[in-house]
Amino acid sequence: MTTPPGAQGNPSDGPDEPRPDRWSDLGRPPLNAAALRRALVRDGGLWSEVDVVQRTGSTNSDLVALATDEKADEGVVLVAEEQNAGRGRLDRQWTAPARSGLFFSVLLRPTGVPVERWGWLPLLTGVAVATALSKVAGVDTALKWPNDLLVTVGGEERKTGGILAERAGNDAVVVGIGINVTLREDELPVPGAGSLALAGATTTDRDTVLRAVLRSLEQWYEKWRAAGGDPAASGLQETYAAGCATLGRVVRAELPGGTSITGEAVAVDGDGRLVLATEEGVQQPVGAGDIVHLRPA
Repeated sequence: MTTPPGAQGNPSDGPDEPRPDRWSDLGRPPLNAAALRRALVRDGGLWSEVDVVQRTGSTNSDLVALATDEKADEGVVLVAEEQNAGRGRLDRQWTAPARSGLFFSVLLRPTGVPVERWGWLPLLTGVAVATALSKVAGVDTALKWPNDLLVTVGGEERKTGGILAERAGNDAVVVGIGINVTLREDELPVPGAGSLALAGATTTDRDTVLRAVLRSLEQWYEKWRAAGGDPAASGLQETYAAGCATLGRVVRAELPGGTSITGEAVAVDGDGRLVLATEEGVQQPVGAGDIVHLRPA
């Protein structure tokens, strides 16, 4: 593949420009790109390339551009040590100090899976990430529908990560993942944010965490694709529901267009939509929107 924007050797950085921030925080060492490639890229595996760039605007935007121009194969992973225009859902900004988290995107081409099932990819990614974080970092990670990763800090539920999936051309999806790893209280961007460190993670080694997340994502993606994207047959729908902190709660769904629906979240249906039971006795599926947890399950 071609070198992604922002990669080492990017002319915008200048060949002799010093990088005074590379080791400015010894508690946040840079990722080891060569070691990541050795660990993750293998014959017959999903991951075909792992690139680590020092900084970029958005790894999602970079990969979407490459995929749209047919310059990237399935399985490309693009990681940024720092993003200055990272995006969440609804074009919200995602910013954090350099090397304080994992900010990366992956390119998937789910051939053999009907397009109408591609909407499960962000939910699948959530399951994969939560599974990996619980296993490798000892952090109980819950999922807030549709794409937030929640951890508990001081008895309070906080968002420590998010997922953004975007179409790229006719046959590809780029999935972006952001995880706060070592952010301290005084660095949190908004109230309600958290990090693995604040949640008492047993490890905050980003190489270790990234490897675990990508291996888990590969396993879930291959299982889902082998089932033709069927969320029930692949076990994805059941596993997502089991780890979803939104189910069983009274929530408010703030919908596009400025309207909202309030009700109890009772299920995630076969299309990945959140089903709300309203006071009027109607079960209303929600396919897109912001979800506000109004009270605990």
